[in-house]
Amino acid sequence: MELKTAAFDYSLPREFIAQTPVEPRDSSRLLIMERSTQTIKESVFREVTDWLEDGDVLVMNNTRVIRARLSGRKPTGGKVELFLLHPLSEECRWEALLRPYPKSGEIILGENIRVRVLEKTKKDTYIVQFPFSEAAEIAMEKWGEVPLPPYIKEPLGNPDRYQSVFAQQDGSTAAPTAALHFTSSLLQQLKSKGVKQAFFTLHMGIGSFRQIKTELVKDYDLPAEFYHLPPETVRLVNQAKKTGHKIVACGTDAVRALESAATQEGTVREESGWTSLFITPGYRFKVVDRIITNLHLPRSSHLVLISAFASREFVFKAYEHAVKNRMRFFSFGDATLWV
Repeated sequence: MELKTAAFDYSLPREFIAQTPVEPRDSSRLLIMERSTQTIKESVFREVTDWLEDGDVLVMNNTRVIRARLSGRKPTGGKVELFLLHPLSEECRWEALLRPYPKSGEIILGENIRVRVLEKTKKDTYIVQFPFSEAAEIAMEKWGEVPLPPYIKEPLGNPDRYQSVFAQQDGSTAAPTAALHFTSSLLQQLKSKGVKQAFFTLHMGIGSFRQIKTELVKDYDLPAEFYHLPPETVRLVNQAKKTGHKIVACGTDAVRALESAATQEGTVREESGWTSLFITPGYRFKVVDRIITNLHLPRSSHLVLISAFASREFVFKAYEHAVKNRMRFFSFGDATLWV
């Protein structure tokens, strides 16, 4: 029986969508879902240390969100919003979102950086071309804003609050939001406990905030994202698998990176490239043992992934609990731990 996207829909009161982050980062609420017993426990995020043991490996994304949202104008003066997604292999070209489309095919940024709109893609994005190789970086540095998801309506006082404390590699247009809960002191506590910390890079894009529009889940074309698993992370993960310790993925982005680089034997390879791995119910997980993640959008690839890791029935039981107990949802919301 083919899986319908409607099976991953749910009703969420708008007031449960977190508009601002809590302070400190690790004071978010935490739901612990035990798959073996189908039980749900409540905690606070800083107590995630109780669920990781000496020798376990916590895998985290060190991507950094770029200032990808740019306000431009048409040659006639009208406003255009340009949202850069990622650079393309052709020099000076980027994939981007536009609102609205300029009929002239040209956008002016700042004093006089002229961006040409070359074509529209099948994904409802656009290919744009900057006038010279450094123009996009100059525009983002001078006039760019860190893009927040469309469901966040409140302005963010401190843009660094939409970055993890270990963000290093520029390239994302969306934050790896499970990582936002970690503080430097919490990471130090985990290190003192013997929990290994392994970093990778996956630059997150429009798949992070777009819902699945196809009737059947299998027909959804998940946008590809660039990722890199460095040698030290591969070594730590493979050593832990060999010795029977847990691999804890911080975020669905970590799950996708690890499973994209997985071998049939349950190890991972050092790898760089683009992944469009879409994990749906029936998938056999090869590497990941536990997942830390947020409460996700209805009809999202993230929600489908978690339903593959646990079960759709248990996931929706957990989400019903979260709604009933007035938890905070999405990017600045509360966290979940699936064990």
